[in-house]
Amino acid sequence: MTDLDGPLGLLAELTHACPLSCAYCSNPLELTKRSQELKTDDWRRVLDQAADLGVLQGHFSGGEPLLRRDVVDLVAHASGLGMYTNLVTSAIGLSRPRAEALHAAGLDHVQVSIQADEPVLSDRLAGISSFDKKMEAARLVKELGWPLTLNVVLHRQNIDRIGAILDRVEELEADRVELANTQYYGWALRNRSALLPSREQLEHAEAVTREARERLRGRTDVIYVIPDYYAQYPKPCMGGWGSRQLVVGPEGNAWPCLAAHELPLPPANVREHDLAWIWRDSPLFGAFRGTDWMPDPCASCDRREVDLGGCRCQAFQLTGDMHRTDPVCVLSPDRHLVDEAVAAANDPAGPATPAREPVLVPMPELVSRPHRAD
Repeated sequence: MTDLDGPLGLLAELTHACPLSCAYCSNPLELTKRSQELKTDDWRRVLDQAADLGVLQGHFSGGEPLLRRDVVDLVAHASGLGMYTNLVTSAIGLSRPRAEALHAAGLDHVQVSIQADEPVLSDRLAGISSFDKKMEAARLVKELGWPLTLNVVLHRQNIDRIGAILDRVEELEADRVELANTQYYGWALRNRSALLPSREQLEHAEAVTREARERLRGRTDVIYVIPDYYAQYPKPCMGGWGSRQLVVGPEGNAWPCLAAHELPLPPANVREHDLAWIWRDSPLFGAFRGTDWMPDPCASCDRREVDLGGCRCQAFQLTGDMHRTDPVCVLSPDRHLVDEAVAAANDPAGPATPAREPVLVPMPELVSRPHRAD
């Protein structure tokens, strides 16, 4: 595949360590220990190779990337290579001195995750007292002149407060908000019954979002993504398997998407191979490129070039076979697996325990991921 175009973006997951313990986290159930993480020189080499491949965007994520002492140096290195740099953060640890150092290093953009619009629910979902720190950090981002994206993972526990969340977004003068319904991988899949919203909740959220999009037009881009489980057809994985994006995890394994580590495919590690070989020639990245790999009904479907078979990770998690049609698709022979989950989410006797004031949503027990990966 020597004529294959290079990736546009690199997501550098610097660490799995995180001060939060969100029950919807899509990181692996077994987190990479700090002692196994790539060193600073390793990451510099990865960034150099990414730039040689044509990567234009460097996204620094985790876990919590601010737990890496070298994050400022790595941002400066990527910026020096001409990449547009983005910090994807919980904002815990984004102190003024650290923010000013990142600004001086050339960081272009900051994306802050928020769990809710008010402290009681937010802190419960995050697992620690963090709401006030997030608000302070978001205001600091705007003060320093960065574009601010707020990322809100929506689910059964917070979606009923979407209007208040959007009011908070407006107050913080965010340039962009991503209202992304939970993707069910990792801890999120384990907690699916407590997280998957009902159809009524979604209809309300979509109506509120449409109104806010009009109200905030020209000030804030409002992006709303429905849950896969309520769609008729799946989305193409990362715009197509191994076609636009590249993920490198804390231990150095490279993947075409965030959840591909769960698939029974041979890993490709940057300690053993350079990114050019991994991207162009590795069995991992070539596994699901194009359409030749597809079984029916995908192989004979008019949409095969549109959704490219959907998500390989979702297919594997729900059916045990990574080659199956994504069960989200209405044409999939496994669609009943999704329909059963949706039916359970809409069952009036579904998951609920008494709400605690002032929170107005049901609070089933959630299994939280570990805080750290030491």
